Amino acid sequence: MINDLKYLMAYTIPLSAIAGISLLGWFAFLTPFYVFMLLPVLEILLPRDNHNLDKEERNRKERNKIFDWLLYLNLPLVYGLIVYSLIVLTTRDLTFFEMAGVIFSTGIVIGANGINVGHELGHRKKLSERIMGKIQLLPALYMHFYVEHNFGHHLHAATPEDPATARLNQSVYSFWITSVCRQYSNAWRIQSKLLRSSGKGFFSLSNDMLWFSLFQALYLGLVFYFFGANGLLYALAFAAVGILLLETINYIEHYGLLRLKTESGRYERVREIHSWNSNHVIGRIVLYELTRHSDHHYRASKKYQLLDCHDESPQMPYGYPTSMVLSLFPPLWFRVMNKRIPQTMRMAA
Repeated sequence: MINDLKYLMAYTIPLSAIAGISLLGWFAFLTPFYVFMLLPVLEILLPRDNHNLDKEERNRKERNKIFDWLLYLNLPLVYGLIVYSLIVLTTRDLTFFEMAGVIFSTGIVIGANGINVGHELGHRKKLSERIMGKIQLLPALYMHFYVEHNFGHHLHAATPEDPATARLNQSVYSFWITSVCRQYSNAWRIQSKLLRSSGKGFFSLSNDMLWFSLFQALYLGLVFYFFGANGLLYALAFAAVGILLLETINYIEHYGLLRLKTESGRYERVREIHSWNSNHVIGRIVLYELTRHSDHHYRASKKYQLLDCHDESPQMPYGYPTSMVLSLFPPLWFRVMNKRIPQTMRMAA
């Protein structure tokens, strides 16, 4: 039972943001410091854990609802922090340094505890959980991620057709642009295809992309109504930081990997070798096992607490928080990662 509660550590990210925004001054940057400096140090110091669950453990964890509630509680945490941040930003006389700290802190929470949790819930079978997942994507203005990720990325991962797969020697900065633009256009293309296949038109109630656009406009309208034009700009800045956090994670998850084509001309099916895996304990816990990404693509519907490590998966030398920092220095990233990619699997630049 104690081991089940380890995922409470994921709440340390929003809690650090609340503390930093309350104290301000240098503490305004407490969350960026915690996520991109302290967590990487802990990842390096602590041993990796490649343990997989046995059948008894798996059955117990699959039935235990605490793992679901640990996800659900992120919803009030994320939205509560957004409101708190907007109040502080629009009512307090802050320095530029403090404003930047609040924006980055809130954006990191939107990415880590909003989009990441929305991603996990978006794969669930229950409608209520998928709705919660979409709500978690709303503050990042990235609700189209649900369509593109579920119906695009999981089909095309580790191929040139996938905007969320970084090519060999592509910098993270270039990837931010290509991934954001292509994912959005792909989401509309996928949605149109889904509507046509079910015989429905653009203004159908089944057009998720249309609903997403309306809900996001309503969200921004409410922010403008309660917090004014400045509040609207802050909300857009929060979203931008959250999006860049997500896309940096996307960058490291499949960097340089390529699925081979079969004799029929089709790509081989997605396997454990087509995503980078990390067993570094800290990254696993604070990101709800997202770092076991190889198994997630192998069994997309598997809940986070059940994900396995596959020995044949390409292994990252560092955890996700550390790798995200490393990716910001392209020459160093290429030097560390390129040699780890099998020659037969390299995604050309």
